[in-house]
Amino acid sequence: MAELGDRLVADRKMNSVSFDFTGSHVVVTGGTSGIGYAIASQFAKSGAAVTITGTRSSARDYDTDIGGFTYQQCQMSDPRSIDALVDSLGDLDVLVNNAGANFAGGQDEWEPEGYAAALAVNLIGPMRLTVGCYDRLKASSVSGGPSVINILSMSSFRSAMSVPGYASAKSGLLALTMNLARRWAGDGIRVNGVAPGIIDTPMIHAAIELPVIKDVEIGQHTPLGRPGTAEDVVGTVLFLCSSAASFITGSAFAVDGGYLTV
Repeated sequence: MAELGDRLVADRKMNSVSFDFTGSHVVVTGGTSGIGYAIASQFAKSGAAVTITGTRSSARDYDTDIGGFTYQQCQMSDPRSIDALVDSLGDLDVLVNNAGANFAGGQDEWEPEGYAAALAVNLIGPMRLTVGCYDRLKASSVSGGPSVINILSMSSFRSAMSVPGYASAKSGLLALTMNLARRWAGDGIRVNGVAPGIIDTPMIHAAIELPVIKDVEIGQHTPLGRPGTAEDVVGTVLFLCSSAASFITGSAFAVDGGYLTV
């Protein structure tokens, strides 16, 4: 039996891939947990110097071990906070706009104030940060060109009745991705989007077992039949920032288990 097991392992086909970002400087907003943390961690494992942002005062205020990153506090709804982040940065090769939230400030997004708050956090803030980083990105000499990755959502493409502000912001972020890609193409800066489907992160873990999520959103609307993991998103992000994707810009990649096909 042992010999059979060894032979099966030996016969198994391998198709793994690795990335080398040695010497690159990467910023991941909202990198203290979930998808952002997974992205930041893999960039760091691939040799990059990684700065992450969060809303709390210091890295010590988080349960997650983020000691391997440079931490900067940044409130995405506060222009002064965003500008301070930009001013604190040095060289920059990759910017990942991951930070975002629905029901910003606990507000009802069907109320004008709540709607505006959602746009501020999920669209206006990322736009201000990205444009603020233009000179640093343009100066990058990284192979394949510097990259901006905007983390989108299924609500970039589909309605989301409970969070219309968030959905509008993510749709706007998709449009911004395409427009920035065209505007900055001559500078060699590539801008792409990654749209996760239902991803099992701490933010939604408790909701995964709810019938509307487990039976409908996953069971009926996700052909692969399972929620994704943060690690499922990481590979697409790193690929898009690598020299292997040097001819890709202005595109949006769904990492959704087939959700958009239904």
